[in-house]
This record gives sequence, C-alpha cells and structure tokens, in this order.
Amino acid sequence: MKEKQKINAEILVGERALFGAHDLVITDTIFADGESPLKESHDIELYGSMFKWKYPLWYSKNISVRDCTWFEMARAGVWYTDNITVENSAIEAPKNFRRCHNVALTDVSFPNAAETLWSCDGITMKNITAKGDYFAMNSENMNIDGLTLYGNYSFDGVRNVEIRNSHLLSKDAFWNSDSVTVYDSFISGEYLGWNAKNLTLINCTVESLQGMCYIDNLVMKNCKLLNTTLAFEYSTVDADIVGRVDSVLNPSGGTITADEIGELTVMPDRVDPEKTKIIFREKVTV
Repeated sequence: MKEKQKINAEILVGERALFGAHDLVITDTIFADGESPLKESHDIELYGSMFKWKYPLWYSKNISVRDCTWFEMARAGVWYTDNITVENSAIEAPKNFRRCHNVALTDVSFPNAAETLWSCDGITMKNITAKGDYFAMNSENMNIDGLTLYGNYSFDGVRNVEIRNSHLLSKDAFWNSDSVTVYDSFISGEYLGWNAKNLTLINCTVESLQGMCYIDNLVMKNCKLLNTTLAFEYSTVDADIVGRVDSVLNPSGGTITADEIGELTVMPDRVDPEKTKIIFREKVTV
C-alpha cells in the first residue's frame, strides 16, 4: 500500500489550494481564504484541522475527518462527495452535505444546520446535535441514533429512515416521507408527518397540534400523545396510545386504541365511520 504524504501545521490560502490531492494525511492545518481547497480529492485523512472558506470538499471520495472544524464561511462544505466519515467535529457552516453517498457522522455538532444533508443516500448518524430548518430533505437510507434536533421542516421527503433515542423539536417533521420508523424518541412540533406513507412510531412521546394527518399507513405502538389535538385527520392508522388523546378528527380508517379520547369527531360526509375502530382500554381499579 502506498504511504500517504503528510501535511502538518500549515496555513493554506488561495483558491483550490490542494485541488485533486490524494493519499494525504493532513494534521493541524488551516484552510484559510480560498474556495474549493480539496475539490476532486480522494483518500484524504484530516485531523485537528480547520476550514474557514467555502466549498472545501466537493467531488471528493474516501475522506476521513476527525477533530476538525468548519467555520461559518465554510458553507456548502461537502457536496457530491462519496464515502466520508466525520467524527468528533463541529460544523458551524450551513448547507453542508448535499448529494453525497455513504456519509458517517459520529459526535458531530451542527449549530447552524440550515439546509444540511439534502438529497444524500446512505447516512449513519450517532450522537448528533443540530439546529436549523430543513434538515435532511429528500435523503434516503438513513440510520440515526441519538439525534437532538432544533429546527422545523425536518426530514421532508426522506425515504427508508430509522431513528432511535432522539429528541426532535421540529414543526412539520417527516412531511412527504416514505418508510420512516422512529423508536424510543420524543417529538414536539405542529403538523407532524403530513402526507407521509408508512410512518411508524414505537415507544415514542409526541406533542403535535393537528399531528399525523393525511398519512397512508400510520403505525403507533406504545406511544404517548401529550397535548395533541385534531389528530389523525384523513389518515389510515393502527395506533396503540398509552393514556389520553385530547382530540381525534376524521380518521380515514384503521384502529385507534387509547385509555381515553377527549373529543372524537367523525363526519360521515367526510369519511366512512365504519372504516375506523375505536377501542378504549378498561380501567383497572385496585
């Protein structure tokens, strides 16, 4: 195997400073002013380094990043890049990771995550904190464990996604999505999941005004709905809810099991009441 050349503690300036570079180990280096410093690079390892300007990793392949920082002006930092691993790093720049394949992120913070992870395929995320709207639009084949997200309109149009042990504060999450499963997580935000297909929530706590509407095949297992009103409108649903649901409006079909429903509205001129079964658990007295 060819030994990689080493770059250590340098300050690199100017456009395309290492254009087309390959087989490098870059340590404690600052990519200062100058766009596209590592465009079309491959087989690069980066440790303890900083990106301070735009478009650092475009059209790159086989990139490993650890203990690095993207500053705010390193926006649109990783586009059209395949096989990239980022660990223990901070990405302050927005619009990062677009149209990438095979992205692995571990212990990464995104304090300005607006429009991040768009149209990517093959993403694994573990212990991630992100703040920003339109996170992960139109991406697919995602496996996420331990995401804390502050931002609206997240996961719009995603496909084939599993999320575990996460905390999502997000209005309009999972709109237009297909085949999303969320385990052991907390989700708070209005209008959860509208126009989705095959949305499954297992052991989750949800707070959502007009949540889970217009969904084709919504499954909820052992979930809590807190302060959730006008739920399930025009959705086909198989919901096992622990506790009370404040209100349910015009479900299209399926089964809803709960301890109590505060207000149930089924309008025969809008939906067929015979297509939805409502089951109330018997209260156990000691």
